[in-house]
Amino acid sequence: MARGLQKIQSQQKSQAKQADKKSAHDNKKSAQAGLQYQCIVCKAQLPDPKTYKQHFENKHPKAPLPDQLKEVVA
Repeated sequence: MARGLQKIQSQQKSQAKQADKKSAHDNKKSAQAGLQYQCIVCKAQLPDPKTYKQHFENKHPKAPLPDQLKEVVA
């Protein structure tokens, strides 16, 4: 009957792993919610205006700076 106990323990371990996988999806959603700004040229999502300005200056140097980024201090 030892196998019966091992089976129960294995099922519990498997359920714990499945619960961890589900929580990983929740982390992805919360990280996605933190990305509030979107580049008008390439549609990249960025967390704050300072990072957005740095991205814009480095990736799109020929494009004119958007009005919302002109007052941001780098």
